[in-house]
Amino acid sequence: MPEPERYHLTLTAAGRPAMHGWWGSEGVARAKFTRWIGSRGSVPSARVTLVDEQTGEELDSWPRVVSGQP
Repeated sequence: MPEPERYHLTLTAAGRPAMHGWWGSEGVARAKFTRWIGSRGSVPSARVTLVDEQTGEELDSWPRVVSGQP
């Protein structure tokens, strides 16, 4: 059974939290991740991250940060 708050999605703008949500299904959380980029990606300095709260692993982020690049 999925854990109801395992996958945490966060939108930050100008380094401050603007929106967040939790889902028990990784598939649902990834679909939301894509929708958030489409609907809120134009917000200045927007950043969307998806984290597995059980493992602490960042599963995805947008925009992608290339190692060694600002």
